[in-house]
Amino acid sequence: MARMHSRKRGKSGSTKPNTEKTPSWVTYKPKEVEVLISKLAKDGKPPSQIGMYLRDVYGIPSVKLLTKRSITSILEEKKLQGELPEDLLALIRKAALLKKHLEENHKDMTSLRGLQLTESKIFRLVKYYKNTDKLRSDWKYDPSKISFYAE
Repeated sequence: MARMHSRKRGKSGSTKPNTEKTPSWVTYKPKEVEVLISKLAKDGKPPSQIGMYLRDVYGIPSVKLLTKRSITSILEEKKLQGELPEDLLALIRKAALLKKHLEENHKDMTSLRGLQLTESKIFRLVKYYKNTDKLRSDWKYDPSKISFYAE
């Protein structure tokens, strides 16, 4: 697939094997996994970190194979999902860091271009999330008020 802001194609990524059954070494039941997910979400971990933590610490290779649902759908059901989707939050943090960098380095035109591209991605993603009702219709990205995401 082509990149968003260049004419390059990029390298292919890794894919998971096409297994439809749970591996034999996994001893956890679906309800136990849901309890672990809710516990980790209450500790403040985002869905991607929850998946990596379950993989590394508990040896659960795929939550979807065990529970037949994704981590985000489990969090939505238990009302533990954050206000903003994780990918949008990451882009907003990146934009905040670029903005902070540009305050100290006014002549860094490469970073200015990166900020423009990042904000373009944010606007596209906000539009998508508003159309799919994952974001409130009155939510608005304001570039001047994003400094609290730079932490």
